[in-house]
Amino acid sequence: MSGPGARPRLLAVASGGGHFHQLAALAPAFAGYEVTWATTLPGLAEEAGLGAGRLIPDCNRNEPLAIFRALWAIRRTVRALKPDAVVSTGALPGLIALWAGRRLGARTVWVDSVANAEAMSMSGRLAARVADLRLSQWPDVAAAEGAEYAGSVL
Repeated sequence: MSGPGARPRLLAVASGGGHFHQLAALAPAFAGYEVTWATTLPGLAEEAGLGAGRLIPDCNRNEPLAIFRALWAIRRTVRALKPDAVVSTGALPGLIALWAGRRLGARTVWVDSVANAEAMSMSGRLAARVADLRLSQWPDVAAAEGAEYAGSVL
């Protein structure tokens, strides 16, 4: 935060598709923040009525080179925005954003996808290392994974 009366900056990050739709559903919880939306598909933030969004590269564990490209780009984005908090609903690009935000002193929140009803996602398990708060949308999964449950987004 900079200057008196300035709103805290929040970076909301998710891969395209269901991950982003769940993140967008959290928009009311971000009242009072200056929110920057980032996703892997162009135009998603605008289509959801959230204003202009930032485009970040997509990646997954099966494409190591794409992970390094995404790591560089997402780290640059986080450094440029200097968010006070980073929130993600997944997947790997969101985990990278949490890591980069944590390194800069941002508070970090991981909300695992509602699709993970049996077990937490791999990114959600890795988020335990960088998330100040890790949430599952299923009480049984939260209990088994050492995460918290605060309800479902959808």
